[in-house]
Amino acid sequence: MRSVAAVFAWAAVLIGLLPGLVLQTCEGHVGAALVVQCAVVVHTGSALAWVLTGTSVRLVAFGFWLFSYVWLGLAPLAMLATDSYPLGYRTDEANAFSVTVLVEVGLLAYSAGAVLAARRARGRSAVLEPLLSRSLAPLPVLVLCGLSLVLAVVLVPPMGGAGAFFTSRQALWQSEAATDTERTLRTWVLAVPAFWALMGLLHLPRRTTGDRLLRGVRWALLPLLLALNVVVNNPISKPRFWAGTVLLALLFSWGRFNRPRAFRITAAAITAAVLLVFPYSDYFRYSQREAVQVVSLTEQLTSNMDYDSFQQMQTGVDHVAENGHSPSGALGPLVFMVPRSVWPEKPQALGITLAQHAGYEFWNLSAPLWIESYTWAGYPAVVAVFCLLGAAGRRVDDIRERLRGSPATLAYLLVPAFAFYQLIFLRGSLLAIVGPMLLLLITPLFITRRTARSPRLPAPALPPATAGPVLIPGTGGIRDQLRQLR
Repeated sequence: MRSVAAVFAWAAVLIGLLPGLVLQTCEGHVGAALVVQCAVVVHTGSALAWVLTGTSVRLVAFGFWLFSYVWLGLAPLAMLATDSYPLGYRTDEANAFSVTVLVEVGLLAYSAGAVLAARRARGRSAVLEPLLSRSLAPLPVLVLCGLSLVLAVVLVPPMGGAGAFFTSRQALWQSEAATDTERTLRTWVLAVPAFWALMGLLHLPRRTTGDRLLRGVRWALLPLLLALNVVVNNPISKPRFWAGTVLLALLFSWGRFNRPRAFRITAAAITAAVLLVFPYSDYFRYSQREAVQVVSLTEQLTSNMDYDSFQQMQTGVDHVAENGHSPSGALGPLVFMVPRSVWPEKPQALGITLAQHAGYEFWNLSAPLWIESYTWAGYPAVVAVFCLLGAAGRRVDDIRERLRGSPATLAYLLVPAFAFYQLIFLRGSLLAIVGPMLLLLITPLFITRRTARSPRLPAPALPPATAGPVLIPGTGGIRDQLRQLR
């Protein structure tokens, strides 16, 4: 049963204490935008408090509300209260009001989608449940382990060797003569398969008897995969969001962290780390490093370009007002693999478009899903996108909760990875992140197999025991796998 005291305690912190610290620096002008933004903080803070005190583990909901509270709740509140922004492009009060309304409309649509999905929680999903109930298969996992090691042998030396991955992201990026597209492709082709190979190897079902060959191969590969992930997925040379995704997905794939009490404690620690530690965790981004200066939360939210989401949305609303909506922009992420030589009019990442509209010389900026969908077709697109996202997120969390007793399934392995990669997905731009996200979601399909029956269906009565081994789909060893292929 949910603790009422815990709900009120978290609400006091998220809705009272932290916004109160931000509003202490308010310069006295209280406009309509600031009032609506206070409603956004109350909405996101209440939802996050509800997740943090839940009696079930809801990772997808946690990732969504954590991003919404910090990047589109507290950060814009600090900007509007102090009239200070991390970027130079400034807009008027009417624009700020429109953006705060846009954020709240998306949040309401997400909440509505989640409520609608919750009413059908006991219903079977024809797509998601069979997908998330897929279980690990030993032979494909070992093949992926071998492929990951081969890729490392081929791709790491041209990138400067293993040592280059412990310098800085800037140094690694400049370590080879290649185009930006080639560099991006190589880093993600290294990182994602290595992550899934380690995840699969750690969670292969352990048989109590037989198949010593599988146990021997597992123990031989495990140190190699651990070392590889330390090299290619460390927070020094990889983006903080991705390094955090790898670490937290590995953490929440273990059974003990999927108990409600352990989840509440860990999620609270993650929330505190995002608020207090994340702004300083870009220390290794550049080769020339400056001394870390600890500043107030308000100053961090209004001066650090990591919190550019609200201001980029302001730029996006201005861009739409001048140029109109662009439905064709939705095609860019869907067909991102089509080269520009084939499709010269292919849309570019919205973050770049907005940076050009504002006249910036640097283009590595965000474009949150709110403004991305708004540029396609206005508020109807925002409502549709976030309603579907809320419904899908709730269904995924419900299915994972039902499959809590099946730790070798995609429900246990893929959902944590998506839940935390979701912060990158929400921050955008879509065209910039859809490739790595697709690789993250598709790779585990090749190391899993469909279960013989849905885990939700009651098992039939077992026949009398007979001599000889019994093959369990998805848990067999190497010999069993080879025997089934004959």
